[in-house]
Amino acid sequence: MPSHDVLIIGAGLAGQRAALAAAETGVTVAIMSKVHPVRSHSVAAAGGINAAVSVDDDWRSHAYDTVKGSDFLGDQDAIEVMCSEAPKEVMHLEHIGVTFHRNETGHLDLRAFGGASVKRTAYVADITGQAILHVLYEQLMKHHETVDRYEEWFTTSLILDAEGTCTGCVARHIRTGRMEVFTAKNVILASGGAGQVWKPTTNALICTADGIAQAYRVGVPLMDMEMIQYHPTTLVENGFLITEGARGEGAHLLNKDGERFMEKYAPNKMELASRDVVSRAEQTEINEGRGVGLNGEGIYLDITVVPKKRTLEALREIVNIGKDFAGVDITREPILIRPGQHYIMGGVKTDIDGATPVKGLYAAGEVACVSVHGGNRLGANSLLDTLIFGRRSGEHAAERSKHMAMPVNDDAILKRDEAMISEIINRPKTGRRISEIKDELGTIMNQKLAVYRDEAGMLEAQEVVKRLKEESRSAYIDDRGTVFNQDVLGAIELGYMLDAAECCVLAALERKESRGAQFRTDYPERNDEEWQKHINTTITADDEPAITYSPVTITQWQPEERKY
Repeated sequence: MPSHDVLIIGAGLAGQRAALAAAETGVTVAIMSKVHPVRSHSVAAAGGINAAVSVDDDWRSHAYDTVKGSDFLGDQDAIEVMCSEAPKEVMHLEHIGVTFHRNETGHLDLRAFGGASVKRTAYVADITGQAILHVLYEQLMKHHETVDRYEEWFTTSLILDAEGTCTGCVARHIRTGRMEVFTAKNVILASGGAGQVWKPTTNALICTADGIAQAYRVGVPLMDMEMIQYHPTTLVENGFLITEGARGEGAHLLNKDGERFMEKYAPNKMELASRDVVSRAEQTEINEGRGVGLNGEGIYLDITVVPKKRTLEALREIVNIGKDFAGVDITREPILIRPGQHYIMGGVKTDIDGATPVKGLYAAGEVACVSVHGGNRLGANSLLDTLIFGRRSGEHAAERSKHMAMPVNDDAILKRDEAMISEIINRPKTGRRISEIKDELGTIMNQKLAVYRDEAGMLEAQEVVKRLKEESRSAYIDDRGTVFNQDVLGAIELGYMLDAAECCVLAALERKESRGAQFRTDYPERNDEEWQKHINTTITADDEPAITYSPVTITQWQPEERKY
């Protein structure tokens, strides 16, 4: 039974940053991931990372932009922490080997991103997440004597002791099917978001709400689960992400009449308004018959206005994506895009050190809700969030571990999970396939909980999710073996996704206003008097989600009308 001072579940940017921070304090650390760490979804983050590193910028400006971007739902104490610590973190990354782009004077080059009052996004072409991820993994290698890596291990449950403290997890070795208990003084969830709840999504197949549901099932509140970000530019054909860096470099959005329609919706910021504003503008153009492409379901993203040399230098990955997946040379013609599910602002409720209300359990990155993003995340704040709060959670968990004995776990949860997996594997082929249920879930969530929402649609989605939860209990799989059995993992992941979907729908129905990514056509105005508060969902004794509220922390920026 392996035991560690700090066990980190998830090996993307938040997990690796937490592991490095904890290891540097001298405690024993383990990092566990269901894929090899450099295949974590952080590798898909393209455009850059925000920090007030310019002499013309100030972290308070970054913080205000973030508060405004959140539609005044973000907790301002957490936002101040993130933005004030950002410059030091970016400099740290640069010093350990991240090859940020530099300008002709040799300084860090900064590009414009949506919702920002100045250029403050440092970048590595359009592979920023990948570049940072590989450098952090290299740094982890230096700690090979104190950091154990459990690559391709799938967490099935968190373990709590009799006092309700988290003392480890149960995990399955994907390569062999072996189940094991991992004991830890502290556990940090860094397992990413819930994008696969929607179809299509920009998220990798591994983004299945694992940590969100695991924390929820042991009683941790999920906060702001109604706040789902639709990115303005995803490929019409398959939902692949086209980085905001394209608009940061000067690309235009055009409707079928060739109009730069953002003049109507955000005359000051145009294509670089916040993501929720741009996505709604695009969807409005599509809904009112000014879309382009098959059935008028797309919008033109015109990158030809960017000098070709600059495009090939700073946007080289989307040049390849355009050619390979849309058959378009973006240096010569516009590409068809539309809003697509991209990010979840909500997640496991934590404080500014990553601690959840359950002792011994932390969360950082997209799995967590601090809340620095509130109702809408600014582009290039996600990488910053993972690194700042990954580091803080690693440091805090490591320090806590120095003052406590190693807990002792029995095998009760292990036996329960082994029985659960055995039941899945041995189900008769009389129900539905896992893939069919997942497909129906993604489709209904994309139809009813997208850029625009209303009560009737969300009630329909709620009924579908309830039915799918019931059908999932008899859904069958084909692979009954133990070696790399992805079928059985998919069945467990489906349960996680359905839990997340249920909480998302309930919270969206509860919030009877429009704020940030939540735009309800039946409640089209923001209502600060009644709804400037967080919605928390917790699990009841009969496994149903229940609603509670918590206040939004305001330090220096009072709510105001949000214009771009």
